[in-house]
Amino acid sequence: QVQLVESGGGLVQPGGSLRLSCAASGSIFSINAMGWYRQAPGNQRDLVAGITWRGITNYADSVKGRFTVSRDSAKNTVYLQMSSLKPEDTDVYYCNADVLTYGRGTHDYWGQGTQVTVSS
Repeated sequence: QVQLVESGGGLVQPGGSLRLSCAASGSIFSINAMGWYRQAPGNQRDLVAGITWRGITNYADSVKGRFTVSRDSAKNTVYLQMSSLKPEDTDVYYCNADVLTYGRGTHDYWGQGTQVTVSS
């Protein structure tokens, strides 16, 4: 099994910054990619930013130039630096990892979600 633990969400004013972290642990042989998704109640879960373990990144158009995704391979951790936050960035943010585990193949795993609220 693989566990993803997120941290760093909270309340921030428009124009402010937040940094999310997500650490993966458990029966990890290797990580192919990790990323961040967000979801508002009643909506689908959408990709915000992703990064392969080789360092290739991709972003939703709505966050390009404002958000930066990075990873620390030694710590099996992915980060999302969010700047110039807007009220429309308010959502629950979920960490996702594509992991090759010991003896169980490759699977997708999800964190529990962390709330980000942008409001004055």
